[in-house]
Amino acid sequence: MCWSATADLVAGTGIAAVGAVSVTLAARRPRDLPLAALPLLLGAHQIVEALVWHHGGGTGPATLTWAAIALPLLALWVPAAVLCAAPPGARRRLLVPLAAGAATAAVLAHALATRTVSAEIRGHTVGYSLGLPHTGLVVAGYLLATVGSLLLSGDRGLVLFGVLVTAGAAVSLLLWRREYISTWCASAAVCSVALAFWVHRRRPAPGPQQGVRAWSVGR
Repeated sequence: MCWSATADLVAGTGIAAVGAVSVTLAARRPRDLPLAALPLLLGAHQIVEALVWHHGGGTGPATLTWAAIALPLLALWVPAAVLCAAPPGARRRLLVPLAAGAATAAVLAHALATRTVSAEIRGHTVGYSLGLPHTGLVVAGYLLATVGSLLLSGDRGLVLFGVLVTAGAAVSLLLWRREYISTWCASAAVCSVALAFWVHRRRPAPGPQQGVRAWSVGR
């Protein structure tokens, strides 16, 4: 979420561009592609919210699309992507956040199918309302699936990424609850760049034959 339609559009375009770079960097490590593509999803999410701003909130398709990405899709995407990229020794314990994400996504998808999600412009923020039952359990499952999977990944870079996501989300939530300004788009941008650096570090080094071919071409 950003503080205006223009900010959402600019941030979303920039984050999506970082995502495109990440996917390109991860092309030689297919297991990293779901995580590398996360900024593409976050960028699209910001662009959709620009449409929510443009329509003045309400209950239209843009609001529903925003909620579908933010709630069930991310709850399942993040733990599944982390499981794909994690080292073998961590995969068994990552089944826990994946199961939590699947259950949470099912509850959220059912809520979106049976209830009406609405958006309300509140100064420099957008408030979304779905009227979820058992909100505490749903939030706990969502956090276990998303942040929990990163912290349990067994990969130092992803653990640091999880800490960064947690800190950014905490600051954004504090400002949003005060209805002062929404800064999640800035946090998403910082996290996306950090994720791109993680993908870059994971690129396999060129083998001897590739080095010889590259040297030959350069002659």
